[in-house]
Amino acid sequence: MARRAVEQELSRERIMDAARHLFITKGYRGISMRSIGQHLGYSHGSLYYHFKEKAELFYAIVVQDFNHLARLCEQVTKRPPSEGLTKVEQLMLEFIKFGLEHPHQYEIMFMLRDEEILTYCRAEQAKCFDMFDRIIRGFLKEERHPMEDNPSLPLSMFLGIHGFISFYIQDRLTFEEISPAAIAHVKVLSQSSYRLTS
Repeated sequence: MARRAVEQELSRERIMDAARHLFITKGYRGISMRSIGQHLGYSHGSLYYHFKEKAELFYAIVVQDFNHLARLCEQVTKRPPSEGLTKVEQLMLEFIKFGLEHPHQYEIMFMLRDEEILTYCRAEQAKCFDMFDRIIRGFLKEERHPMEDNPSLPLSMFLGIHGFISFYIQDRLTFEEISPAAIAHVKVLSQSSYRLTS
């Protein structure tokens, strides 16, 4: 029984990995449970053991990717920032790094515009922003930042890093290739928040 449970868990992961690749390369509407099964070398019926429908499979992928990003962001709260960076800047860099190192996941999470699937992303996007907002506010409070009570500051920072990722993601550049630009960008975002108070 335990062995069977492990095999089932591994099978679920394989299905999700294959489906993520197909959603990105062929689009949500361009694939079916049958085509995912064919890609994996299984009958599509075996996929229904894990997922009742394509929408449920897509949502499982979205949740998994947002959970991965959340873990990375939470780790920033548990370690000291790199030399020359505030914790706020380190968090923004971690977010940018995720977007550039996992472009397919980021596109599914934040950039797909298919109305049929947007509903599956909206709730997770809101949770992600709430987490980002909470962590940023905590860091601003630690720093006794003059804008710690400004409700629009975390959103402005979030939109600033999303714009950066959206611009560079199309060229499929790695984080290492553009890390100097990323550091300069988060420093501008961070320093702008101080200038707003003067």
